[in-house]
Amino acid sequence: MDIIVAKFGGSSLASAAQFRKVKNIIEADTNRRYIVPSAPGKRFSGDEKVTDLLYKCNALAMAGEDISPVFDIIESRFLEIAKELEITSDIARQLEIVKYSIQNGQSADYAASRGEYLNGILLAAYLGYEFVDAAEVISFDARGAYDAARTYEQLGSRLENIERAVVPGFYGSRIDGSIKTFSRGGSDITGAIVARAVNARLYENWTDVSGFLMADPRIVENPKPIEVITYRELRELSYMGAGVLHEEAIFPVKQAQIPINIRNTNRPQDRGTTIVADAPPHMFDTITGIAGHKGFTAITIDKAMMNSELGFGRRVLKVLEDHGISFEHLPTGIDTMTVVVADSSIDGKLDDVVTDLYRVCKPDSIEITTGLSLIATVGRGMVRQPGTASRLFAALKNSHVNVRMIDQGSSEMNIIVAIETADFNKAIVAIYEAFVQ
Repeated sequence: MDIIVAKFGGSSLASAAQFRKVKNIIEADTNRRYIVPSAPGKRFSGDEKVTDLLYKCNALAMAGEDISPVFDIIESRFLEIAKELEITSDIARQLEIVKYSIQNGQSADYAASRGEYLNGILLAAYLGYEFVDAAEVISFDARGAYDAARTYEQLGSRLENIERAVVPGFYGSRIDGSIKTFSRGGSDITGAIVARAVNARLYENWTDVSGFLMADPRIVENPKPIEVITYRELRELSYMGAGVLHEEAIFPVKQAQIPINIRNTNRPQDRGTTIVADAPPHMFDTITGIAGHKGFTAITIDKAMMNSELGFGRRVLKVLEDHGISFEHLPTGIDTMTVVVADSSIDGKLDDVVTDLYRVCKPDSIEITTGLSLIATVGRGMVRQPGTASRLFAALKNSHVNVRMIDQGSSEMNIIVAIETADFNKAIVAIYEAFVQ
């Protein structure tokens, strides 16, 4: 069946005006049959998200204080939407139940989930869709781990005979019936789970941006949007800091080969970004996007005949493991090995790590380089385009950016360079201009 699952984020459902936009979008395509809402987000700068207010209520209740001053704000948000849209529902009664439950010791997960729950009730009534409580169809085991098998069985059988439904995002329930939430942003995950359960043709994720951009707009002026991107490219860019979609939301739909379309509720005419498992080569430019992170340190270990010393690399990484440090990249030469680590992971540990490396590995020398940033140029089309690396490095050279390290993945889908952090913005602009403009 030609089914579209549409998830709408908090900014998309923050007010009555936004509810109207959402309804127009849903009714524009009759295939949008299953809708996953978030809790109301910010309406303007300085406003508070309903989920944050609910967490505050929980904290007050746990401290034995009255939650009314904060809960009254939540209540007014929902009642205002219901009144302005002339929604007939029992939302006032539901608000009373939620307030009583939080005040009398319900869990933080219960409190946090009520924004989606109440917004789901309102949206279902406004659309004329059936409301399906996520607690009845999204399952977690006794330890709080998401139970995919049980969830798909419950969701599939429940939605099989429901033509159109609203399933609130972000939460489900344990075997004992208690509410359990995903991590923040978890409505994206719920949307993906529903899409897989009903074997949707498409999973739409409506938010306040028109998909992914090829570079950070705070660095590159008016960067081009990315129209099509593969899951693997998205993973590479997300790792380097580019993100619109909750990362865990990729996996349920990726496994089922369901494309994701990131769309803008405020600009529904924009095509957004479509995330696909694979696509013909002609659909891809040389590069798909550029992203980067600041704050890295390189530990370069030099030792003659390192390449013939059995277990040398393992001993280096064991020292890092013993100090609770994971590495980001590991470029090597015949007599050198460089370990790139995030500053946040090695802060306060560097001297001890160097001491242990000398003790365990007995290198000739160790050089520490701080103040580094990593920039990834990602693109599925790079592997078929001769001269990609030369264009990239020529652009950096012409912008007087010194490359301290080069790391290209075996898939040839990305080229990562380490540069001095002072050159971060300049480098991204130079790469963008070389490939896009």
